[in-house]
Amino acid sequence: MQLPATLTLAEAAAALRALPADGGAGVVDASRLQRFDTSALALLLQAKRQAQAGGHAFRVDAAPPKLVQLARMYGVAELLGLGDAR
Repeated sequence: MQLPATLTLAEAAAALRALPADGGAGVVDASRLQRFDTSALALLLQAKRQAQAGGHAFRVDAAPPKLVQLARMYGVAELLGLGDAR
């Protein structure tokens, strides 16, 4: 799944509907993400739940540093596999 450039509360519902129901491949590409809020973290947590439910591993590729920082601030960096990202 490719995250959009903007993922805030205003875009969260549409982004949630775009999640593959079976978890897809469990890979989220965050390389385009530029403007976001905590809704991005909520979406990633849901994507992880769906991936695991579908029997897939989960990972976030190319997470922007500010997303990693936000995930650390909310205590979910390790849960999302962003603990070692810089």
